Amino acid sequence: MANSTAVRGDSTGASARQAQSRRKVREAVESTETRVSLPVIGTVALPPRDRLVFYATLGGMAALDIIDWPLALLLAAGHVLVDQHHSRLAKEMGEALEQA
Repeated sequence: MANSTAVRGDSTGASARQAQSRRKVREAVESTETRVSLPVIGTVALPPRDRLVFYATLGGMAALDIIDWPLALLLAAGHVLVDQHHSRLAKEMGEALEQA
């Protein structure tokens, strides 16, 4: 009986550690995320600064006719897709590590 109590205590401790880890990750994400409130649209989350600089550079290059607009749009779309893929992959890896 004492053994089953110890096992339950360990699983409760592990559950509390997982909840604390999730809370810390959520806080870290929220602290690095910039949100802007727009009148018609509502609150919009902006990408990190390095991505904003990349998109602004593409827009500037297209505005100055250094590159064509279709190329700038294609590069920006590809960048967004790669970021989404990496984010999903990182999330899946994190979930797998939690279960381990």
